[in-house]
Amino acid sequence: MIEILPLLTGGLVLFLYAIAQLSQVLGDIFTDKARYAIEKYTRNIFVSVLIGTILTILLDSSSAVIILTITFINARSLSFKNAMGIIMGANIGTTFSSQIIALDVEKFAIIPLLVGLILKVFIAHPNAKKYGSILLYFGMLFFGLFIMEEAVLPLKDSATFKGWITRIEDHHVQGAFIGGLVTLIIQSSSATMGMAIVLAKQNLINTAGGVAVMLGAELGTCSSTLLATIKGSRQALKAGLFHLFFNLITIAIGLVVFHPFVELILFISSNQSIDNQIANAHMLFNIGGVLIFLPFTGLAHKALNYVLPDKKETSTATIGKN
Repeated sequence: MIEILPLLTGGLVLFLYAIAQLSQVLGDIFTDKARYAIEKYTRNIFVSVLIGTILTILLDSSSAVIILTITFINARSLSFKNAMGIIMGANIGTTFSSQIIALDVEKFAIIPLLVGLILKVFIAHPNAKKYGSILLYFGMLFFGLFIMEEAVLPLKDSATFKGWITRIEDHHVQGAFIGGLVTLIIQSSSATMGMAIVLAKQNLINTAGGVAVMLGAELGTCSSTLLATIKGSRQALKAGLFHLFFNLITIAIGLVVFHPFVELILFISSNQSIDNQIANAHMLFNIGGVLIFLPFTGLAHKALNYVLPDKKETSTATIGKN
């Protein structure tokens, strides 16, 4: 198993680098539009969820969207109450990348790599360079997946790996813990899901194992959000805690109904491959979690305001008396 680590690590590093750069480039393009949409349309919870979903699809990172949201809260352009829908929508939007990964797009990585390189290097127009960067990083992302897929091929003959995977498949709580730990280390739930889907494509993990890892990845992604709230306002801290509590509650529900949920996925995706089943489980779980939680957003808002009331600003009159 040790001999696969260099290739697997290289593919993972390329994947993570592509996600980081892609988020930055897309963020530079869409930040002003995102600010306008967030400030104008987030008063309605359903529209807020939709905006969070769309922005996450565009930026290809739920963490980037939630951190951007926290930035707006600290800048007082957005309230915690209006941010709740965006955070839930970001959880839906991140499932889009799982669907793309399950489509075998890595086989066509050379196309965006070449087109992106030509636009970025040989075309002088600034917009061409921007779109070239987007295509280039998409190509890197897909090529990183291809490298990881090739790297794990020898694991088919490893008895040690099969024994380890069997434990994940038979003990879904352990699988969730591993998914959370991996996401905590690499700081990307998309990468964790990408690795699970890559393993599924090689028939190295079954649907139950992939779903277990997915549940853990949902929790692990909260760490970057909480880090973004450090030294921020209480409104921002409440947004980070809401993201954590939302994921904790939905994951707990997922663990309780784990086996019926896996059976449901197998039923509705019976004609699809295991990697598609895992991607479908990711999407159905996050959409279902938002639908379950939506009626309780008002209660969650009141609870967090009670636990963390906003600091009352000292008036100038009081200061003068002192």
